[in-house]
Amino acid sequence: MTKVAWLFPGQGSQAVGMGITFAQAFPAADKVLKSADEALGFALSKVMAEGPEETLKLTEHTQPAILTHSTMVVEACSAKLPKPDYVAGHSLGEYSALVAAGSIAHADAVRAVRERGRSMQEAVPVGIGAMAAIIGMAVSDVEAGCQEAAKATGKIVVPANYNGAGQVVIAGHIEAVDAAIEVLKAKGGRKMMKLPVSAPFHSPLMEPAQKVMEPVLKALKFKAPVCPLINNVDAVPVIDPEIICQGLIRQIPGAVRWEAIMKYLLSQDVTTFIELGPGKVLSGIASRMAKEAGIEVRAVSIGNPEDVI
Repeated sequence: MTKVAWLFPGQGSQAVGMGITFAQAFPAADKVLKSADEALGFALSKVMAEGPEETLKLTEHTQPAILTHSTMVVEACSAKLPKPDYVAGHSLGEYSALVAAGSIAHADAVRAVRERGRSMQEAVPVGIGAMAAIIGMAVSDVEAGCQEAAKATGKIVVPANYNGAGQVVIAGHIEAVDAAIEVLKAKGGRKMMKLPVSAPFHSPLMEPAQKVMEPVLKALKFKAPVCPLINNVDAVPVIDPEIICQGLIRQIPGAVRWEAIMKYLLSQDVTTFIELGPGKVLSGIASRMAKEAGIEVRAVSIGNPEDVI
């Protein structure tokens, strides 16, 4: 029997105007947007609608904006969609997945991810860290390149996102990231790019943010989700609230194992992937990985009202 997975995007999928057409088209979505403003005590809706882009790109705004957009789509469309057998979210998207699965209230999650964004930004001063996407290289080569660069510079650089479909994102001190790029070029790497982010997310440099977020997350009231979450740090199904909370804590300096998550879902006969929220990155990865595995799937994204049709 075929199964369904709902996927939730992470940081980088934001854009000025995000979610606003959903709020205009669906009263349930507008209610979510207004509840986010109330929970945060400022007009996140205005930042989402009008920007400017530099304001929306601030991590403390980006994270609640993406979570809120995803939740708006869920509230507007869930009755029209096949129910999920699994949920999963990329980094920040794990919070969206937990809201969709009834494990945590949106108001609590949106406050938590704003603090998460703030603490992650403050963990490393601007200009100290960097991230880069490495395309088309074997994971083992990327890992070896990071180790070589770290040893040469005495700084930190590690794989941060194992995204699948031939993409690994590395993160760490800017000197070590630059050194890793040069090492990987020497190993035959042809496509790699520095990412326009403000901090080296999912690396050991995020440990100060982990310390800030641990009591915040432990104070939240998690419930067992209505279906298993495939979490970022272990890429295994979890339903126990305590394990869910610990996974979110460990996720902050830990790598996102998205490739392993997708392989698990494909192994469990998931053939329908629905990405809910801004962007089409995750549905695209699902399509490419399924094709590589010789599995026929349906992967769609819902970020605007016309996508519902």
